[in-house]
Amino acid sequence: MKKVWILFLFFSVVSVFSQQEPNLAQYKTSNEKLKAWLKYTNEILNLEDYPKLIVVAQKGVELSKDHPAYKSRFYFLKGNAYEFNNNQNKEAATNYELALEYAQKARHLKNETSALMRLSYAYYALNETSKRKQLITYIKQVLDTTKSTYTKSVLYGSLGEYYLDNAEYETFISYQLKAINYKKLLKKSVPNDETIGVSYSQIAAAYTKMKQYNKAIEYLNYAQPYIKTSPYVSAFLCNYYLQCFVPLQKPDSIQKYYQLIYTYPSKKDSLFLNLSFANRSVSEYYANTGKINTAFNYAKKAVTLAQKSNDEDIIMEANAVMGRVLYEKGEYKKAIETLQKASKNALTYDKESFVNINKKLSQSYAALGVWKEAFYYNEIYTKSNDEMMQESAKQSIANAEARYQNKTKGQEIKNLSAQNTIKNIQIAEAKKQRFYLISGLILVAIIGLLLFKQNQNRKKTNQKLQVLNQELDEANKIKARFFSILNHDLRSPVSNLIHFLHLQKENPELIDEEMAARMQTKVITGAENLLSSMEDILLWSKGQMENFKPHFKEIPVAVIFNETKKHFSGIENIEISFENSQNVILNTDENYLKTIIRNLTGNAIKALDKTTNGKIIWKAWQENEVQYLSITDNGPGGTQEQFKALYDDSEVIGIKSGLGLHLIRDLATAINCKIEVKSQQDSGTTFTIHFSSLS
Repeated sequence: MKKVWILFLFFSVVSVFSQQEPNLAQYKTSNEKLKAWLKYTNEILNLEDYPKLIVVAQKGVELSKDHPAYKSRFYFLKGNAYEFNNNQNKEAATNYELALEYAQKARHLKNETSALMRLSYAYYALNETSKRKQLITYIKQVLDTTKSTYTKSVLYGSLGEYYLDNAEYETFISYQLKAINYKKLLKKSVPNDETIGVSYSQIAAAYTKMKQYNKAIEYLNYAQPYIKTSPYVSAFLCNYYLQCFVPLQKPDSIQKYYQLIYTYPSKKDSLFLNLSFANRSVSEYYANTGKINTAFNYAKKAVTLAQKSNDEDIIMEANAVMGRVLYEKGEYKKAIETLQKASKNALTYDKESFVNINKKLSQSYAALGVWKEAFYYNEIYTKSNDEMMQESAKQSIANAEARYQNKTKGQEIKNLSAQNTIKNIQIAEAKKQRFYLISGLILVAIIGLLLFKQNQNRKKTNQKLQVLNQELDEANKIKARFFSILNHDLRSPVSNLIHFLHLQKENPELIDEEMAARMQTKVITGAENLLSSMEDILLWSKGQMENFKPHFKEIPVAVIFNETKKHFSGIENIEISFENSQNVILNTDENYLKTIIRNLTGNAIKALDKTTNGKIIWKAWQENEVQYLSITDNGPGGTQEQFKALYDDSEVIGIKSGLGLHLIRDLATAINCKIEVKSQQDSGTTFTIHFSSLS
């Protein structure tokens, strides 16, 4: 991925002029001819016609027989053509090497700087570790001797990227900040501003690697003002924002930047790079949140787009994510095949990816029971992970030691003479006290060991007792809740059923033939609904015996309303209606919500006991990404004191009425809901349930 931060330089510094090949015959001197041909070559570069650029740049090389500076530049442009034409990095490296050679002969520092910058990446892409290391040594020599602000602004950036590739993040940040300082000293221009923005973005990428995501976002925010004129670079910036918001689990921000990437115009190769990067990040987010099928769809897009980009780094990262998703799906053989593809170049491009790939390979083989291979990849993972941790900590430790040594060195020199004098006295005294001191230390150590063991045993015992007490307390709470739910949810339907039967038995003269048929239908329907409710609650209680915890899933409100309507179908003289014009779908626990709705409906029915033309209205709607349910009755209303149990944990629970409002409060809290109540005397009562924001 890192090459894209440099590519945009070539697209932003050249303006579109004419595309007509110059007639060299009209120029008298070779210098005039070379100048005209170089201008034409740069125009071809700007048009991104790379096959033509190879031909045109080669002609420039042939024209530059006795002009090493021009020859250096034409070799450089030819290298650009190979690099940007489907990543032909081997041919690109050959031309960059020649560009560097002729720049050194001509002592042309600017050409040498450009060649060193691109050659460093070419060696990185080709996994030429030894050559790149030698090149970095030479770059340091150039930086030590040059006074050119431009050269320092470019090569400090290249030097930083080398340490970034080797996971030495502190060193990278140090060099990159130096590069930024020198870039700010250059003449102000749009291309230079964009390079400053890119450098800030690279620092953000380093903080992302160190999992300091808020710090990374801070540097991305620094970068934005410098690259606001370049949609080409802004697309890459969006991807780095995604890399921060995925682990921070910010779904709104993830969706925002994912969609934004698709709106930016981009070059063909960078388009595939960007889109693969974005889909890979979104796949990681859904994998982290357990939505594996969705993660698989995005990972599949990432792999396809990566292959179109023809960039090995991007292909490796896309395969790494796909391997992880296949492992999560339980397709272990496919996961192994994909992860092995990714592991080929992972160590070259990203040590952290290499570590994670080997970890997933080990886990995949373990899942298949292939323990030999699982152990082999686990050893690679363990070793590489330890090395990466040591590398990231080494520089910090060295810096801390250096600061400490510099601070104490002066004081040590001052005290040296006094210490030598005191030391002689101490040696004499030490001989006399050594025996007693050693004996005392041994005794103290024995006593300390005994006290430590005694303390550890006491802690273990206390922890076991605490766990047992918690389990007992939780079991009692579960028992109380289910008895209360059974009491509260089933008592009302049973009462209605008994009322029908008593009326039919004791006052048959009050029932005519039509009414008898209607009541018989109601009795049958009420009994069936009661049986359904009992089975529903008992099945729920069986599933919740060990852990009284909600299980979230998407539930249409229409289903809940229909079941509630059936549950209270035996209620007469009260009109119960349901409004759900938006067809709201909730992500919640179905049984918890059913219990809350039944309790609220039962309470409303009781409140309307002495009200003529009683009405109960259930509503469901959504506003500003927040979902609501409400129940309204036209009963006598109540005082705030009557609803105190909905908010006050200290209110006494009455067993005859079940948990009532306590039950509603506890269950609503468990499914992340908030309940509000508004009641007016003689005007009725409304309970409103607020659900969490959509994400």
